[in-house]
Amino acid sequence: MNPLFADLPTTIFEMMSSLAREHQAINLGQGFPDDPGPEDVRQKAAEASLSGYNQYPSMMGIPELRDAIANHYGRFHGLTIDAQRETMVTSGATEALTAAILATVKPGDEVVLFQPVYDSYLPMVKLAGGIPKLVTLKPPHWHFTQEDLDAVFSPKTKAVLINTPLNPTGTVLPRPLLEMLAAYCIKFDAICISDEVWEHVVFEGHHHVPLMSIPGMRERTIKVGSAGKMFSLTGWKVGLVVAAPDLLRVVSKAHQFLTFTTPPNLQVAVAYGLMKDAAYFKNMRDTFQKSRDRLTDGLRALGFDVIPSQGTYFLNIDISSLGATDDFEFCKKLVVDHKVAAIPVSAFYAQNPVKNVIRLCFAKNDETLDEGLTRLARAIGKK
Repeated sequence: MNPLFADLPTTIFEMMSSLAREHQAINLGQGFPDDPGPEDVRQKAAEASLSGYNQYPSMMGIPELRDAIANHYGRFHGLTIDAQRETMVTSGATEALTAAILATVKPGDEVVLFQPVYDSYLPMVKLAGGIPKLVTLKPPHWHFTQEDLDAVFSPKTKAVLINTPLNPTGTVLPRPLLEMLAAYCIKFDAICISDEVWEHVVFEGHHHVPLMSIPGMRERTIKVGSAGKMFSLTGWKVGLVVAAPDLLRVVSKAHQFLTFTTPPNLQVAVAYGLMKDAAYFKNMRDTFQKSRDRLTDGLRALGFDVIPSQGTYFLNIDISSLGATDDFEFCKKLVVDHKVAAIPVSAFYAQNPVKNVIRLCFAKNDETLDEGLTRLARAIGKK
């Protein structure tokens, strides 16, 4: 068996979700909403399944969806995109990221990553034969510095993989940091694989800046989005890829031998959803922000040290003040003894992990959040 996969442990998400089921815990660990997603979008998928085309669609995506991708990013990010030459649809953002890594990285190439890092990045970089070069981000700001970039960029740097807004930290990277990163990509002629799946889940006063919009990055960025995150339909697994023609041509070859295509009824529904006006996306953000504030206020009232969330479905707690020194053991005890599932942020590090932070998902209904707070209160002896 391939040791790269044979030796991988069970993911922390599956581990904590299994414990949550076993102990009938409230699952504030895995990142999916309680809300079923917009009914009109789901209705479009149902109609397309019953009366539409259900055979293989185009490998690159149905024209209707590719046009909608270009239109959507033009309206919301000011990007001018050629739908026929610069867009592609994949079976989820994880597949898109895998295709982008396999297309750009060859054995011996160095790849810059930022930890905490989403769990699929490292195995795929290693599968491609790449050499990971890690930048370590630390709470509470989770920002990198010029010194950090100096330490990892070199003439061997082929690609950079970055996630903004960042899961698990809930950080929206500001434009000056992205411009700094862009300058290094340009200097070292590196391609940036930009995981922007949370681009619409950004809260008050913060603004998502696509890497592709930074001067000098248009021709060297592979932008990845997620319909699942845009429409709270995480099980649909529809990824949205935008890249310059020379990049997309090779990424599409990798995609061809991964999933080849994506269910056509879901593509029809996502095309419809992407054409929604700004009011839908604002209402979606406002709803999640209220849930974030409800959980944040409740945690702070109990005395938890909450690290502010700027985006995504997640907020983090610094457990140092509770005397905890091992986030994994803390989360395991929390789910087994107190029936609340959380995620230890150390699971997102490949080396030198931060061990004092846990992640909670607030994309839940009020009753779930309130019951979670009640159980957390018992866990720290407040009830």
